[in-house]
Amino acid sequence: MLEVHDLHAYYGKSHILQGVNFRVAEGEIVSLLGRNGVGRSTTIKAIMGDVERTGSVRFKGREIGGLKPHQIARCGLGYVPENRDIFPQLTVRENLLLGMKSTKPGGRWSMEDVFTLFPRLQERAEILGGVLSGGEQQMLTICRTLMGDPDLIMIDEPTEGLAPKIVELVADLLERIAARGVAILLVEQKLAIALRISKRLYVMGHGRIVFEGTAADLKADDMVRKEWLEV
Repeated sequence: MLEVHDLHAYYGKSHILQGVNFRVAEGEIVSLLGRNGVGRSTTIKAIMGDVERTGSVRFKGREIGGLKPHQIARCGLGYVPENRDIFPQLTVRENLLLGMKSTKPGGRWSMEDVFTLFPRLQERAEILGGVLSGGEQQMLTICRTLMGDPDLIMIDEPTEGLAPKIVELVADLLERIAARGVAILLVEQKLAIALRISKRLYVMGHGRIVFEGTAADLKADDMVRKEWLEV
């Protein structure tokens, strides 16, 4: 579904991504791991066209490398940024409505669907987004992206700063989303969560992919974990 080949990205004269290659198949959860500063967030920003980049990005068989971010989103690629970016002065319901790309029926996700996924949002539907807890805001951001009916959703550090109980809720939510046929590219720091829910994992180091494999492969590779993941 998503195929990235020889992806390079730059911030000014800084060469951040140096030939990144990976793929995400339909309906699978794939995690992109690595220490801070290795280029994980830049990778998904480059895919969305938010930073200067070269190389090939193909989505559902179509080259999207030259498209603008809003055009890429309309191809069916969703993006949940690390900073959440909710609208604090709008209600939960209004935030969700802003995620819709079309008012026509027939999408994979309705308001009722996202409320079923996370009932707490339904309880707080008329509450301003800025009043929500950090965990609730994270759930709102993910669910708002789902309202756009993406075929693949890229999520940047969804568990950052959340309490362990909420981290488990986020992990459960991602598994339920994937069960509905939506592929997920997850940028994550918490190795335990990534190992639990991912079909495959990639590890980044110095702007390149240094490991690709299953959770079992990564668990068995002490050298990769020690050199590229452990502090």
